[in-house]
Amino acid sequence: WPRYLLEHGLGADGRPAPNAGDVGVRGFGTRVSTSNGKYVPRSIFVDLDPSPIDEIRTGTYHQLFHPELLISGKEDAANNYTRGRYAIGKEMVDYVIDRIRRVASNMAPSRPLIPRNFLT
Repeated sequence: WPRYLLEHGLGADGRPAPNAGDVGVRGFGTRVSTSNGKYVPRSIFVDLDPSPIDEIRTGTYHQLFHPELLISGKEDAANNYTRGRYAIGKEMVDYVIDRIRRVASNMAPSRPLIPRNFLT
């Protein structure tokens, strides 16, 4: 995130950096502008394990992300696909789909929604 913010002239809180001018912000195609002049990345973070999402919530860039788009469960699936898919994860599916719909409905038609899955 540091390089991304630097390239687009934004601070860690999502507000335009005073010395960046307007050029960087115009190119920030994956952002959503809020009423208070803050830019928020159009991304949703989901994990059954609360630890990785809590790191984002309390980290250096916690002001950059919208809290409703940081979704975590109460426990992880312990590397067990069936447990994650049919037990613990099943509780979160409707909530996550609702958040994806909300983000997608606020997008311009020319901006595609690209789902990604990053496994670590």
